[in-house]
Amino acid sequence: MALPINIEKLIKGTTVEWERLEFKAGWNPEKIVKTMCAFANDFNNWGGGYIVIGIEEKDDKPVLPPVGLTQSSLNKIQKDIIKLAHQVQPNYIPIIQPYVLKGKHILVIWCPAGDVRMYTAPETLGTKSQRKPYIRVGSQTIEAKGETLRQLLDMTARIPFDDRVNQQATINNFDLGLILAYLQEVKSDLYAESLKMPLADLVRTMHIAKGPDEFLLPVNVGLLFFTKHPEDLFPYSWIEIVIHKKDIGKDFEEFYFKGPLHHQLRSALDFIKSRIIGERIIKQADRAEAHRFFNYPYQAIEEALANAVYHKSYERRSPIEIQVFPDKILILSFPGPVPPVDEKMLKTKQHIASREYRNRRIGDFLRELELTEGRGTGIPIIYKEMEKNGSPKPIFETDADRNYFLTTIPIHELYNETDEQAPEQPSVKNPTKELTPRQQKIVDYVKENGSITNAICQELTGVSKPTATRDLQNLVTDKILKQVGSSKGKGIVYMLSNKAQ
Repeated sequence: MALPINIEKLIKGTTVEWERLEFKAGWNPEKIVKTMCAFANDFNNWGGGYIVIGIEEKDDKPVLPPVGLTQSSLNKIQKDIIKLAHQVQPNYIPIIQPYVLKGKHILVIWCPAGDVRMYTAPETLGTKSQRKPYIRVGSQTIEAKGETLRQLLDMTARIPFDDRVNQQATINNFDLGLILAYLQEVKSDLYAESLKMPLADLVRTMHIAKGPDEFLLPVNVGLLFFTKHPEDLFPYSWIEIVIHKKDIGKDFEEFYFKGPLHHQLRSALDFIKSRIIGERIIKQADRAEAHRFFNYPYQAIEEALANAVYHKSYERRSPIEIQVFPDKILILSFPGPVPPVDEKMLKTKQHIASREYRNRRIGDFLRELELTEGRGTGIPIIYKEMEKNGSPKPIFETDADRNYFLTTIPIHELYNETDEQAPEQPSVKNPTKELTPRQQKIVDYVKENGSITNAICQELTGVSKPTATRDLQNLVTDKILKQVGSSKGKGIVYMLSNKAQ
């Protein structure tokens, strides 16, 4: 049974950090059992990891093309892995799947984080071998000793909220259409198999439900991504945007973005891109080319908001708040960063790495959907994008007790200045009409076929009906498409507007 990820992206390390990947050219049970134990212990709350057999490793990176495994060895190794898993205690079962990559057979072992830490494995596979706990440090598997052992013992049976089962819901809360759309979007081989699978088998395979058949319960991360209204189960799990017309006063607009986490994140970002982001073009007397910049670099806001979605606590009844003022954007989430990150570190360092993460599964889904980068890259990316745009530095704040995390994105200092060099040319293009990849796909289809319906849009982009409707309506608002017909007649179709033709 296929895994719910894109294998080629996994091998390249684009959706899972290298620390969570281990490559083995051949079958090496003594080392593999220790790595399985280390991923099960999930010392850093990263979400476990993957062992890939049939690919050589050099400098902690895969060597391609794969050396591969023989067809005859695949079945034997899979049986041996099941036996080997019984050497890890408490009881632990990884998920095994063979694949063909570049014409060679490989075997992928998915080792999710365990629920009953601390796990141990034998030091050797001899009959009287001593059992020891193993953890991952960087890309190495080592024995937990001293302070790391004490920390591991403190984590015993402590499961991050996003990976816990939810006693208030059942697997019937899942929306099959959302699950299928996700698998199709990430190009998982599981998508084709999922069309014929019972829901219980599918959600167990995706590790978004746990337990025996008679008491199979959904996991919180699955409910956050694959139910239409997660706010019913997790109050205030949405994004709020407030646009202030002035620095103070009651002249403001409020907007709410609800639904599955990736849908609300994309919708909020699309809104910001179309309603908030603006571009200035200022001619310069001493050179031919004009000076172009944005009030806020979109990539910086995208990263800041994705980080808020990734790291907020979904146990707390508090939304992600975005306050848009005339001179800055504030992004507020609760609670603050996980230790050792504190207010002093946020003020003095641009590169921040945390040992532990609040949500070990949410990040995996966001990365697979290419909505966030790897661990520890968020703040450096925001700094980089602000500098590239010529903007002031961002500001990151929390309090002594880490109750909140506040990101301030200041406006470009020249954005509201008058361009005296070119009064006859409009210097502000607001909002920018740059299309998202999904919108461009829709427009290209209309150009080729003349029109598009909501149903065709869903199939073309692999999104839900509400998301397809929102994409189409945004294009109508931007005067790129026009709506023709009505639901009372032959139905609504969308065609290129006169402006776009």
